Amino acid sequence: MPKDIERKIAVIFVTDVVGFSKSMEKNEDETLRSFRSCRDILDNLFEEHGGRIFNTAGDSVLAEFQSAVSALMCAKDFQKLIRERNENVSEDSVMRFRVGLNMGDVIVEGSNLYGDGVNVAARLEALSQSDGVCLSKSIMDFVHNKTDLGFHDLGEQKVKNTTVHAFDLTDPNLEKRSVESEIVKENEFSKAPSIAVLPFSNLSNDPEQEYFADGITEDIVSHLSQWKTFPVISSNSVFTYKNSKETTKKIADDLGARYLVVGSVRKGGNKVRINVKLINCEDDTQIWSQNWDRSLDDIFEIQDEVSQKVAVIISPALKLNELKRLNEKKPVNYSSWDEFLRGQSFYNKVNQTKGLDIESQIELKRKAIKHCEKAISIDDNFGEPHIIIGSCIMDFIFEPTLASERHQNEKKLHDHAEKGLNLDPNNPDAIILKAISFYVKQDPSRFVELIEKALSVNPNHPRSLQMYSMQLQREGEFDKAIDYVKQAMEIDPASKQELDGWLIFCYIAKKDWENALISINRNIEDVPHNRLFGFKAAVLALDGKVDESKIWLEKYLKDRPDVKTMDDYKKVVPEMNDYLKNNLIEGMKLAGLPD
Repeated sequence: MPKDIERKIAVIFVTDVVGFSKSMEKNEDETLRSFRSCRDILDNLFEEHGGRIFNTAGDSVLAEFQSAVSALMCAKDFQKLIRERNENVSEDSVMRFRVGLNMGDVIVEGSNLYGDGVNVAARLEALSQSDGVCLSKSIMDFVHNKTDLGFHDLGEQKVKNTTVHAFDLTDPNLEKRSVESEIVKENEFSKAPSIAVLPFSNLSNDPEQEYFADGITEDIVSHLSQWKTFPVISSNSVFTYKNSKETTKKIADDLGARYLVVGSVRKGGNKVRINVKLINCEDDTQIWSQNWDRSLDDIFEIQDEVSQKVAVIISPALKLNELKRLNEKKPVNYSSWDEFLRGQSFYNKVNQTKGLDIESQIELKRKAIKHCEKAISIDDNFGEPHIIIGSCIMDFIFEPTLASERHQNEKKLHDHAEKGLNLDPNNPDAIILKAISFYVKQDPSRFVELIEKALSVNPNHPRSLQMYSMQLQREGEFDKAIDYVKQAMEIDPASKQELDGWLIFCYIAKKDWENALISINRNIEDVPHNRLFGFKAAVLALDGKVDESKIWLEKYLKDRPDVKTMDDYKKVVPEMNDYLKNNLIEGMKLAGLPD
């Protein structure tokens, strides 16, 4: 453990304002004045009861106490004084708070605290009633015999990805809550706050430097994704908003992000200027910004600093191993990295450019490979170029026009996947590429093993979620498979259509005809494809709507002259798993496809 980092047990006090965003929209000036007034009350109470503020973000305040009793009395007094204040101010000036208290293990780094102890306190604050105090059993065990206060047992409560035994501090001004309703309740605070990094603006006079600004964006996305405590919207989705004129609020709503990172890059000679801002999308306020004027030699240090500062603000409960993983990132030769960015830019153009024909896609991927090979020749300890090369080659393997190269490409895929993983063993993209290489080799056990490893590194990695869903389908775990696909959709909304196709497979395999038809209809509306016509014919027949199914069977057969009989259909039916295949075959029989 680094010398400047230590562990200890601490009592954590977390509070924030109820409905702060709406208040800001209604009357920003008065809301800020009222918040400052309430902060004065809180600061005085912290001084009186021995509390120390260690983090603030927007309307949230996190403090540390040495005594559980002191923290509880501070919370009680705070809510009492805020209630008295509210009785003597105008309606626009009224403020209400939630308070969460927990005692647990924390990580100390300088004046800041991280760890599960902080994380649970934050979840308890979200669980708290307006004007109330919610505490963990760890606090309760210390205080129940040392005060004359009353407590209401809420039992085991689901908070984020864990459960905690929670208690309400009883208050005659508050109604006693239903335990059952609170256990099942899911609100916006039960989800980890997601973040999106929008494509950085290129402020250089040279448009050729666009690849550099895009590369900075990609790297910061990658850095932030190293933390497990919050999901990061995939770069595949955020780059759909490159040069967009939409407001940040609209983009955040579309992406499902609570925070946006926006920035600009100006590169000239050996100098670079980077500006970064962090925006809270709930109230569209800027909560942090910083400028860097450095030499290009410092570029990796800047990226680390941006990632770490953003992460600390949006999630104070960072894990020590996550911090260590960032600090252990190997330095990269700048010239090698620049060639990699050029290669990455060509590869990304394939997904970011609509209407590209196969030949153009292949050409772009070959250019990407060329630059990444040059990056490796400069610095053979750089893992990410291997991932780009491997990803291009993987696409070549499954491209019918390149069938003659398949054997050679399979060997190249395995080699680059192996090298990429050896150089960057905690990179989920490297792990997934290696998993796919074993899929190509028809080694399902290693395939599954590596997918699970990728998810242990980053539970919010969309490609890993998708791959794991595929495996769950094969095992007949359809409900779990559906959950993983939906999670991937949230993190990578730009791939929603592709992922929705996976939902179709899940629902048909599960024999959930109602939801299968909903997904099929949604996909037909977006991209009317003959394959979907066949799915709809089969599902309608299986659902007992045979007459309607025959209409869609006719549409399918019209677009598929190669399918005339059941034997023909069996050659083209998706074979993701036997459940899916057998249900589709049965459905097409019922729809009237002849033997």
